[in-house]
Amino acid sequence: MSALLVVSDLSKAFGGLTANDGISFEVERGEILGVIGPNGAGKSTLFDLLTGFQRPDRGSVLLEGRELRGLRPDVISRAGVARTFQKLKPFADMTVTENVIVGAISRTASLAEARDAALDALHQVDLLEKRHSFARELSTGQRKRLELARGLATRPKLLLMDEVTGGVDQRTIPGLVDLVLSLKERGVTVVTIEHNMQVLMRLADRVLALRSGRRIAFGAPDSVRATPAVIDAYLGTATDAA
Repeated sequence: MSALLVVSDLSKAFGGLTANDGISFEVERGEILGVIGPNGAGKSTLFDLLTGFQRPDRGSVLLEGRELRGLRPDVISRAGVARTFQKLKPFADMTVTENVIVGAISRTASLAEARDAALDALHQVDLLEKRHSFARELSTGQRKRLELARGLATRPKLLLMDEVTGGVDQRTIPGLVDLVLSLKERGVTVVTIEHNMQVLMRLADRVLALRSGRRIAFGAPDSVRATPAVIDAYLGTATDAA
């Protein structure tokens, strides 16, 4: 495999708070990288920096050797990076198809082509039968699939997913996990923030662990899970408990 994304020394501070501090990692083509860490670890800020919603104070973000640092979110999207959000905000009074067309139109000036891309994305996430429904009529799990479809409609090289299984009932989780794995089979490279460790162990080829804005572990899932700093970040030490 060759690295699709190379992140070096990425840092961002908000006043006296350092949200990301010298984070470095790479994402290989065709892999799923999981990102873990307790609340406040800097996970969402990292996604903001990768997608242009925030500008790094220092560091580099290379996609296929192209520097993305400082580019606008729309330019980064057209370069091949798509993102889903933890807080789902579909256009409630638009149909499912129309919601996905909004993503697809960023890649083509043809409405017909955008519609075809939207329908293909809905097929990929098994939501095609809901294409005529309004977004407000969807369940949380279906809205998760809609969010993924909007990202896929941009034809991404790299898909960043924020808590794809968050907020859904337990019966819905296996279907979402299978969906993400199917995206990998289609050649989509994925970086996913995930709190559910069981889900992460099934999905991820490698894991990046953050704490207080810093990288504390990076590697195979079992190795990262057994790292003392990761255990401490999630469970605390005996001293903390006392």
